[in-house]
Amino acid sequence: MEKQEYILIKTLCVHYKIEISFIKELNNVGLIEIKRFENEEVIHEEKIGDLEKMIRLYHELDLNIEGIDVVFNLLQKEVQLKEQVKELQNRLRFYEDEL
Repeated sequence: MEKQEYILIKTLCVHYKIEISFIKELNNVGLIEIKRFENEEVIHEEKIGDLEKMIRLYHELDLNIEGIDVVFNLLQKEVQLKEQVKELQNRLRFYEDEL
């Protein structure tokens, strides 16, 4: 596990002006994965975009953790459905080209 791929939770909390408990609650419901590195809690840098979205949902829309969980599950479902539609369109194009 390389340290530069991870960001300290403390640093994120200071930067985004949020409580550590908020990130820990997100971890408890499975929205964010907290890892330990050299006795510090960290988050992978690829998840920072998701964290920023969650912070905006929490502050701007006043959603609680459960609401954020619902929104993210719906967003994941949307992505899956878009991929499925794209795959079906490609398959349909394949059969149309054969005719």
